[in-house]
Amino acid sequence: MGLFKGQFADVVEWEEQRDDVLFYKWCNKEIKKGSRLVIRAGQDAVFLYNGRKEGIFTEEGSYDMESEIIPFLSSLKGFKFGFNSGLRAEVLFINTKEFTVRWGTKNPVLIPTEGLVGGLPIRARGTFNCKAGDYLMMIEKIAGIKQQFTIDDIKERVLSVLDQLLMKWISREGKNMFNLQANAYEISKGIQEDLDMEMVKIGLSITGFQVESFNYPEEIQGMIEKVASQSMVGDMARYQQMTVLDAMANSGQGAGVASDMAGMQMGMMMGQQMVNNMTDAMNRQSIVQSVPVQPGAVVSSGSAGQNSQPQMPNFCPNCGQKTTGANFCPNCGQKLV
Repeated sequence: MGLFKGQFADVVEWEEQRDDVLFYKWCNKEIKKGSRLVIRAGQDAVFLYNGRKEGIFTEEGSYDMESEIIPFLSSLKGFKFGFNSGLRAEVLFINTKEFTVRWGTKNPVLIPTEGLVGGLPIRARGTFNCKAGDYLMMIEKIAGIKQQFTIDDIKERVLSVLDQLLMKWISREGKNMFNLQANAYEISKGIQEDLDMEMVKIGLSITGFQVESFNYPEEIQGMIEKVASQSMVGDMARYQQMTVLDAMANSGQGAGVASDMAGMQMGMMMGQQMVNNMTDAMNRQSIVQSVPVQPGAVVSSGSAGQNSQPQMPNFCPNCGQKTTGANFCPNCGQKLV
């Protein structure tokens, strides 16, 4: 809060100007004969009488109230300081610097998303720049009821309309998170123009607006990361093996242990393949042995059967007469070879 010298305002000045205060109103004191108005660098002073602007002083320096200030004020040119009573007036000191204020969304803003009726919630954060604009509008809308106006007051007014502006420009420029990040500059410029039109109503000027990032709420971000990690790993068994190897490599046992572990797993895989091959061979042999042999059929056993001579049956397949190794049955004449 600004402090002023003298019980009867021997010096009218804003002694302790704070960086977070846009303006401070000096009032409820009498300006005596011989008082001086002091304007520091980065300040403007608006002289008010009966709530009405009398003059705006923008040059820094020290001014004698009786000889340098009063003669130039519109309705006080003929004012004469009395001997015992002074002039009861107000001086509004305005900080002319540009302020940078950080902002963040109060509530998540919803992106229209297919499959989600209410949309996908996101948050945004960034900064905006502002400064005093129209002094007369500021006096009419703010200074008439406030002793001072701080950055917190500005931020509160900006945030009251920011969510609606974000919704407007996100719906226009952003279809998903990637699209929002890519169009952050266009979104920022659009919001700056709309926000400046709102703040000019109270005498403020928005000179810049920046969106630093868009992000999901924590619970939504956790779900998205989980789904993304699962979609990136198609073979869960292989993922588990890789996880074991990474854990061994990072546990302080060194790359040698991880390499040994990998060699062991490769040996196990080769052994399992050999067992599978043996099992398949045994299954095929079992199938061959289980096939019934028809009378008169010749059974072949691999490549050895190709070089062996056909054998004569012991009984005639036609009449059942016992044979003696002849080519024809002695009973019915059936060819036996």
